[in-house]
Formats: sequence, structure tokens, C-alpha cells
Amino acid sequence: MALTPKNSNANDPDARKLSAEDEIAIREIDEAVRQDDAAEFVRRYGLVIGSVLAVVLVGLGGYLFWDSQVEAALEAESEQVVSVIDYAQAEDFPSVKERTRPLLDSDTPGVRTSARLLHAAAALELGETARAVELYAQIAADEKAPQAMRDLARLREVATNFDDREPSDIIARLEPLAKPGGALFGSAAELSAMAHLEAGNREEAGALFAAIAKDDTLPATLRDRARQMTGQLGVDAVEDVEEVLEEQGIAPQEPAAGSAAGVPPAQ
Repeated sequence: MALTPKNSNANDPDARKLSAEDEIAIREIDEAVRQDDAAEFVRRYGLVIGSVLAVVLVGLGGYLFWDSQVEAALEAESEQVVSVIDYAQAEDFPSVKERTRPLLDSDTPGVRTSARLLHAAAALELGETARAVELYAQIAADEKAPQAMRDLARLREVATNFDDREPSDIIARLEPLAKPGGALFGSAAELSAMAHLEAGNREEAGALFAAIAKDDTLPATLRDRARQMTGQLGVDAVEDVEEVLEEQGIAPQEPAAGSAAGVPPAQ
């Protein structure tokens, strides 16, 4: 640390000259001290720093290698999933089951979930309903699985063994999905409405069927079924008669000549 020179007389020219020389000398001393300190620091701690740096570099290299291995494994698993889809499209369901089996417990949530969905679908096609329900339940309970796939699995789980479930269980399982605006609202609401009917809850069932019938974002076939059910339950589900007729392929009748503004045609 540089020392501050003491000037006994700031107005003395010789003192000022001496002070300037002292300042130069002190700066040189400070520089030498810094160099000595740096040399001593390197001597004392250089080995430790070098060792730590080596460990960090080795760790970084190991991480990069591990990351590349993980990425390679993920890529391989993804390719397996894609190849399984080809077997599914070819309706080779035994091969679908066999090739997805090693991926059912993958560490990658997306791969694991996709494999379970494909495996469950193949099991259904092969008449193995219990196995399919088991896999759908696993997906729905997997907190690391994508939410959209969890919701789909929950819906498929209920639909697959609908007849073997209690109505109250069906309603409870599908309640989060049977809300207007949801991606699976139509199918979930229809199943929930049927469960309400089985439980004797005609009012709740009618309300759900009416909501389906009025949702113009849903498929026409689903809305038609809902309208039929609301008709049987005595619930009004028609908001636009002309729209409904158009969906049914029925052209609305033109008003008779002379009947305008509510005036009946001349007799």
C-alpha cells in the first residue's frame, strides 16, 4: 500500500522537490511490493488454484460428455417412438406392444408417455382392456407427463371401462375436463352427462347436453347427439333454428309471398 509523504513545509521549493522525488520512489517501491506479493501468492496458492481449475475443467468435460450421451439416448428413443407409429398405422399391434415395452419406464417424460399411450392403444386393439386401463391410469397420475397427455389418458381411462365404473366415480374423474372451453370438453361432458343419467341426475345431465349442443366449436355429430338427448329430457338446447337446419342439410322455408313484417299472406 503506498505511503503518503509528509511535507514539513509545503511552501519550500526544496521540500516540494523532495516530495516529488519521494512520490516517484514510493510508486517504485509499491510496484515492487505488488510483484513480490503476486509471486508469493502464486508460490503459496498456485498449486491449489491449478488443482481446482483442473477439477473444474474435468467436471465440465464430464458434464458435456454426459449431456451428449443423454442427448444421443433421447434421440434414439425418439426415433424408436416414431418407428412404432409406423407399426401402429400398419395395424401391426403386436409389434407396437413389443417395441414400446422398453420405453414404458424411460427417464424422459415425453418418450415415456408416448410409449404408454401407444402401448395402451395396441392393448385395446388386442382385447387387453385391463392392461390399457392400467397404462392410462399411470399416465394420468404421472406428474412429469405433459398435462395434455395426462388429460387425454384420464378421458381414455374412463371411456375404456365406463360400464365397470360407478357413476359418481366417472363424474368425479371427469369434472376437471367437462368444463366449457376445455380441449376435451365435448367428450368429457358427454360421458359425464351419461353418468349423471345413470345416477338419476336428469337436471345435471340435461345441462351438460345443452352445453354441448350450443357449443359450435364441437363436431356436428356430437352436437346432434346432445340435441337428441336434450329433446328427450325436455331441455331447450336450440339457440339458432336456422343454423340447426343448415347443419342438418335442411333449407329453411322461404316466407310466402306477401307475408312480410308478420302480415299473413292474402287468402
